[in-house]
Amino acid sequence: MKDILERFLFDKAPVRGELVQLDATYKEVLLRHDYPLVLQRIIGELMAASALLSAMLKFDGTLIMQMHGTGAVQLIVIEFTSDRTMRATARWDAEKIQTFGPGTSLAELLGRGRFMITLDPTVGEAYQGVVGMERGQSVAQIIEHYMSASEQLETRLWLACSDAKSDNKMAAGLMLQKMPAEADETQSYAHLVTLAETVKPEELLELPAREVLYRLFHEDSVRVFDPTTPRFACSCSRHRVAGMIKLMERDEVDEVLAERGNVHIVCDFCGKEYEFDAVDIGALYADSPATGSVQ
Repeated sequence: MKDILERFLFDKAPVRGELVQLDATYKEVLLRHDYPLVLQRIIGELMAASALLSAMLKFDGTLIMQMHGTGAVQLIVIEFTSDRTMRATARWDAEKIQTFGPGTSLAELLGRGRFMITLDPTVGEAYQGVVGMERGQSVAQIIEHYMSASEQLETRLWLACSDAKSDNKMAAGLMLQKMPAEADETQSYAHLVTLAETVKPEELLELPAREVLYRLFHEDSVRVFDPTTPRFACSCSRHRVAGMIKLMERDEVDEVLAERGNVHIVCDFCGKEYEFDAVDIGALYADSPATGSVQ
């Protein structure tokens, strides 16, 4: 099995779809941190959902799912770019999360939390939407509601993640979306949704993408396009980290230097380490315009 994002259309129905399978990409994310099993499932489903949404929205830039909470999970960030690169990270309370079982919903893990989706185009201003979520809702149900409320498009998702104890970690998803059409064509969408509801998680995770589509829709006219390959990649760099340091007060940075001898930063997404000594910091702030002075 390889990482694949498959786009398809129905010739006789106003419906489009996407199917994603994440193998190496999902494993690369899990390698970066020792995520609790319940959080592994949530991250996998969110990764699959972000790939499906990004492909469906068709824009150049980055789709960012960002969740903040006060419960067992404090932060989850998923990023998927139009270049089909993906990265993800999360922060959690090790003691609290032990009290939750494998089927715990995202809202329950976050506690009092918020879920935002940001579309950050390569050119132009970013757009951010707040995603409503209720306790007990699955990730698929949360995204379906978001698409209906924000995009006014009927959308259905089916998400799957390998068993928590499985040696072969995989995440996958299927999405169907109804495109604008005449009223008498609504039944076609309902028919295809009914077929898609028969898909089993193990089919999404274990079968080749086109075999899944054939099993579900072999009696309907499906047009598939050239698949793309999602992959793990992190956009962190020494230059970006330097820019982040320059946003801090110089006195605060000097305190860290005095205490530790250098400023040491680890990327939450990929684990790459960056170190800046006193000479590096001096050069950074020498390049910055002076602040606080009165002309």
